[in-house]
Amino acid sequence: MERKIENSNRISTKKLVLMTVFTAIAVAGSTFVSFPAGIARAYPIQHAVNVVAAILLGPLPAVIIAFMTGLVRILTGTGSLLAFPGGMIGATLAGLMYKHSGRAWMAAVGEIIGTGLIASLFAVPYAAILMGTTVTAFFFMPPFLVSSISGAVLGIVVAVRLQAIPASKRLQNY
Repeated sequence: MERKIENSNRISTKKLVLMTVFTAIAVAGSTFVSFPAGIARAYPIQHAVNVVAAILLGPLPAVIIAFMTGLVRILTGTGSLLAFPGGMIGATLAGLMYKHSGRAWMAAVGEIIGTGLIASLFAVPYAAILMGTTVTAFFFMPPFLVSSISGAVLGIVVAVRLQAIPASKRLQNY
């Protein structure tokens, strides 16, 4: 009986460590990797991390990673309040679509729909209430789409490469 409890704690610890690593990758990636996307900048690493985390860890850990990434970026002055809806809605849809389909490309589609479409529309009243910014309904959609599409493609490439690693070489064997 003790062995079973010990193993479940070990698995939880591994998941927490992976979540921390993904958060660090997303924060560092957003600091070093960005490009102009119309009125804003695209930060594709956050979206790639959302897709990979959704595939490897599931919807809830992916959302927690997106929240922690947004929080760290805001606290360090490297992100805006828009990091919350964009990252968390995209991670939620990526995780749910992968969970229900079992297909990696569906996680990417979930990220694009969640961030590029839904979160960009959600960001309009969010920005008005929390940031005092008044914009039109589709103001955030082009940069959110550019960022989420580029990141989702990158995330699929990374996820496919990680799944191609032979079972004997994977992290869980260490």
